[in-house]
Amino acid sequence: MASVRFVGAGRRYPGSERPAVDTLDLEIADGEFMVLVGPSGCGKSTSLRMLAGLEECTAGSIMIGDRDVTHDVPKDRDIAMVFQNYALYPHMTVADNMGFALKVARVDKEERERRVLDAARLLDLEDYLHRKPKALSGGQRQRVAMGRAIVRQPAVFLMDEPLSNLDAKLRVSTRTQIAALQQRLDITTVYVTHDQVEAMTMGDRVAVMKDGRLQQVDTPLALYDRPANLFVAGFIGSPAMNLLPAKVADGQARIGDCAVPLDRVVAARATGDVTLGVRPHAWHLGAAGEEGFAATVTVVEELGADAFLYASPDDPSLAGVASQAVVRLEGRRQLQKGEQVSLVIDPTEVHVFDTASGERLTA
Repeated sequence: MASVRFVGAGRRYPGSERPAVDTLDLEIADGEFMVLVGPSGCGKSTSLRMLAGLEECTAGSIMIGDRDVTHDVPKDRDIAMVFQNYALYPHMTVADNMGFALKVARVDKEERERRVLDAARLLDLEDYLHRKPKALSGGQRQRVAMGRAIVRQPAVFLMDEPLSNLDAKLRVSTRTQIAALQQRLDITTVYVTHDQVEAMTMGDRVAVMKDGRLQQVDTPLALYDRPANLFVAGFIGSPAMNLLPAKVADGQARIGDCAVPLDRVVAARATGDVTLGVRPHAWHLGAAGEEGFAATVTVVEELGADAFLYASPDDPSLAGVASQAVVRLEGRRQLQKGEQVSLVIDPTEVHVFDTASGERLTA
């Protein structure tokens, strides 16, 4: 086991105007499960491949434990990688696939078989050791790919979107198994995904990236409760945070005709145009006489105990600016498409961001 450090690490491809990864500073503790998340092209997979030695690090350095591995070849880095497409040999059995790296490393047969059997027990693959990959389901193939990594007993696991080829139901169960397995093995793991729900449910900490730059790194709940900027606010959370343009005056933020009182410190820091971030759970339907955000119901997603209401503001000045609000409600409210509602924002749950810089203004 070992810690991992990116120290000002960067990767610029020849002819590119900007780096794919730009000055990445990130520390991953020994035994930690770190998730790199962000949209396509944000640099998360490139960062992982730099750590694996599959991409050249053109700036800064990368440390595994006390060793600078920046210029080491992949086989000398003591890492094991699980790929998106499993990368199994179709002509080999499950046991041979799992033990292949050990065979190449000339580990003796008895030790090799012991490690393969131990990993198979851990992954519930004992009954499949003599099958070939074509006789396995997608989830089983993914477990074989993980078993191949486990038998090597590496210092660091690297996982590059390993669940993206699975169907939705299997993805949920497999991510739970991976998180539990990592906790049991206590091996430092760096996991890449574009799915923020995956990131929030699996990682000890989550690093959010955009355009090659690290935006914020923190625990899943801290990212949800205190996003550092507008990008993180809009990316973390499902459904996404409502981002509403507003103007600050007299200690209030005004969204069209709706006024939201602000904390005194925030009101003093906020001038002119701001963006209010409102999570779906931070609204409620207004009662008679309660000042709210007038809107028209467009869609109601009934989920049983909960429902998500999608509504368009009635104020014409907000058309195209705050085109839709997403509100979490108790289920079975029997709201109809086209119905007029008043949405009231809980001022204690509001996040305030500077519109120009995108930076968070709330404490």
